[in-house]
Amino acid sequence: MSPRARKYLWDIQDAAAAVTEFLDGKSFADYQNDRMLRSAVERQLIIVGEAMAALSRQFPEITARITEHHQVIAFRNVLVHGYDDLNHQNIWSIVENKLPILVAETRELLEASAS
Repeated sequence: MSPRARKYLWDIQDAAAAVTEFLDGKSFADYQNDRMLRSAVERQLIIVGEAMAALSRQFPEITARITEHHQVIAFRNVLVHGYDDLNHQNIWSIVENKLPILVAETRELLEASAS
């Protein structure tokens, strides 16, 4: 795997780890009521989507191995362009249910490329 592809995967991992760190011990109510926390989480999710978009453009064969990669990119576009209509419950659900899958899949790709 090329160093550039590994960097994009690492960026996804790093941003996802930041989201996990930011939300550690937080409830949905904490998230919903803390503007700075929401902004921090949204920023990291934008990075996830941007790294996925770059990976998709340059290394489609790698991106094809990531579940819902199109949705990750589309969600980045919602965060950036649909900022005025964000649904906090939807973001919370994505972080709880989808982000762990993405983390596991990108970790597997990184580990396989190190072998």
